[in-house]
Amino acid sequence: MESDPVKGRDGAVERASRHEIEHYTRRVADRELKQCLAAAGAVLIEGPRACGKTVTARQMAASEVFLDVDRGAQDMIAVNPDLVLEGRTPRLLDEWQTAPVIWNHVRRAVDARPGKGHFILTGSAVPPDDITRHTGAGRIVRVRLRPMSLFEQGYSTGQVSLRKVLERGPVQSPSTDLSVHDLAERICVGGWPGHLHSSADEAMLVNRNYVDEICRADLQRVDGVRRDPGRVHRLLQSLARNVATSASLATIARDVAGQDQPSMTGHTARSYLTGLERLMVVENQPPWAPHLRSRSRLQLSPKRHFVDPSIAAAALGAGPEHLLHDFSWFGLLFESMVVRDLRVHAQAMGARVYHYRDDTGLEVDAIVDAGPGRWAAFEIKLGLSRIDDAAHSLLKFADRVDTSRWGEPAALGVIVERGYGYVRPDGVSVIPLGTLGP
Repeated sequence: MESDPVKGRDGAVERASRHEIEHYTRRVADRELKQCLAAAGAVLIEGPRACGKTVTARQMAASEVFLDVDRGAQDMIAVNPDLVLEGRTPRLLDEWQTAPVIWNHVRRAVDARPGKGHFILTGSAVPPDDITRHTGAGRIVRVRLRPMSLFEQGYSTGQVSLRKVLERGPVQSPSTDLSVHDLAERICVGGWPGHLHSSADEAMLVNRNYVDEICRADLQRVDGVRRDPGRVHRLLQSLARNVATSASLATIARDVAGQDQPSMTGHTARSYLTGLERLMVVENQPPWAPHLRSRSRLQLSPKRHFVDPSIAAAALGAGPEHLLHDFSWFGLLFESMVVRDLRVHAQAMGARVYHYRDDTGLEVDAIVDAGPGRWAAFEIKLGLSRIDDAAHSLLKFADRVDTSRWGEPAALGVIVERGYGYVRPDGVSVIPLGTLGP
């Protein structure tokens, strides 16, 4: 899974990683990174370990220092951090959070130097004291990098552009040939750049090791708190079983304890989840709160997701065949994969992805919101037989939104696993995932 530079036993970054740069697969975030470098003195690329931050940053960096493995840089930071900042710009400061003191020096250097685009920082964990990142306001802008969408991996044609959908463009595409088995495999392999040329079995083996490392070391690394790896694993398994749901902390805590394990309080479960959020392996989907015409009351619990559904599969040791024999869980993982892809594409246009639920039980799986009059609602369904019910729910939901305040929806759509892209007579679009692009 690891797509960052290969780090040798002596701590040096091996130049063989240049192969990754020469064979770089373009990312949707590349354009955003370029724009941010032109607009600000420094850019921070954040994302989970192995999502490709370093290789993406190196496409635009003129010089680089790897703070987690460069012993010389580590020694110099203890004496004079400003010297580590010297070099051609943009200068890449990889894994900045391993030397948090560098943050304020970058901020001051940006203030002192004319022009823009001096530094690119990357980080795979948020420091326990997150205040430091907020002191960079106006000087350091952030770009979130997630695992690759199906479009970035080459499994989607991109013929249905999310940007054009939010601009009220037509939805039309030929039938796609992404089979249900292909989707199950894509879920288990995940969107990790390091898997692009691996077999499914090889990728799933690495994914299981990734989960083991989260349990054994990563969570302790992010906040310094020692935790029982077994309990961390059981919590990950609980999140995996409850992926794409609004399961409560109490539910998660009870699930972790089980019948023969020590009980876990909601407070303890919250501390575990906070650590996983700082590692950026958990990324919940917040609720959407529009003005409503009806008296329905909004339910404000987030939906639980991993940053990539492959983590859920790996936590439970599941492969494609398990998904094909548990269609209910397969559907939740499919929804989580679509949410991942929507997030990647929505970010490119400054939009965010929410979900909707009210006290009548009406739910909408994903709301892409780019501002009044530029929002779209999507139901995500595994199975073409569910399109009619999903379209009915979307139309019912749209009737509840106070469009005098929020604007008319740019689109209502049902995202499915395969088939043609088209607009139904009722105005609801049908979008195969294998056609979705930025």
